[in-house]
Amino acid sequence: MVTARVGVHTQACRGPTEQTQGWGSVLRVHFSGLDLARVRIAARPDALWETVLSFHRLRDRRDDSAFGKWRSETRGKLNGEARLLAPLVPTRGYFPDFLTPAEGLLGMTDALAALRETPAARLHEELARLSTATRPFPSWIREMAEGDTRALGRLAGILQRYYEVAVAPYWPRVQSRIEADRAARGRALLDGGADRLLASLPPMMRWRPPVLEADYPVDRDLHLGGRGLLLLPSYFCRRTPVTFHNTDLTPVLVYPVEHHTPRLTPQVPPERSLGRLVGQTRSAILQGIGVGCTTSELARRADVSLASASQHATVLRDAGLLVTLRQGNAVLHTLTPLGAALLRGARPAEAATYERLA
Repeated sequence: MVTARVGVHTQACRGPTEQTQGWGSVLRVHFSGLDLARVRIAARPDALWETVLSFHRLRDRRDDSAFGKWRSETRGKLNGEARLLAPLVPTRGYFPDFLTPAEGLLGMTDALAALRETPAARLHEELARLSTATRPFPSWIREMAEGDTRALGRLAGILQRYYEVAVAPYWPRVQSRIEADRAARGRALLDGGADRLLASLPPMMRWRPPVLEADYPVDRDLHLGGRGLLLLPSYFCRRTPVTFHNTDLTPVLVYPVEHHTPRLTPQVPPERSLGRLVGQTRSAILQGIGVGCTTSELARRADVSLASASQHATVLRDAGLLVTLRQGNAVLHTLTPLGAALLRGARPAEAATYERLA
């Protein structure tokens, strides 16, 4: 996996011998016409990508405004997991592709089940890429490199415990921010196809047809070869995108979502804020959001003035029922899982699905 890892401090860049080179380097993703037709946006957050990338944030001394409180809370609750994961996920440089299987989009249970099935040959090959020049691997990782399924099961248990402390309590915030980004990308795709979608990506990525350039720790070219590209927005990814080291794997580009909330905190029940929703107008506003809309569209759908729509959207946002993402000169409102659940009843099947995925 080539992540933004080789950067200063904890940026991850998946490459076996890549060194930190600042941010003057570029990842170039080369598209054909077939690749453009096969660009897609991940349907939901990826549990293992968020877990692994959060481990970088845990050791990153920067970004305190966004992650400082989360970092101190998480460190206080861990019980040796960080020490055990550190040899597999260095603060910079390569980390193995098998740590983030495609099943991560289905939730942690499916992701860890897939990780446990990693073939022995792949374990040996990918772990061999990790540098052990300064410190040898602990015995359990050496055993895993030799195909020991018990050691692989131990890794799955460590990742599960780390996830339960560092990611699961914050999953609603992670999910709502990624949903907001998905809505913005989906709107760009509907308005202008793959070309508009790629042009709408965050500013560290630049669409210069037929090449998508991205700030990156090292210079690298990724040729999609007709396979298309899965765009995966990530809460814990920061500053530069991430992709696999192994170019034979399905191409994935993990990129950072925009952060408006200054601190990542656990989701809390918003009973007092929900009381502010009483009334026909706010109900109409909530229902009018649909799969995402601008303030002007919201005003038309709810048959209220632009100022009124903006005011009610603020109340809904404060109640944790919608997320607002700036897109150029406009803003795009999308429902959070809590907002969607409120429209469908107290505990709908969809809300239960979100919990299982978490």
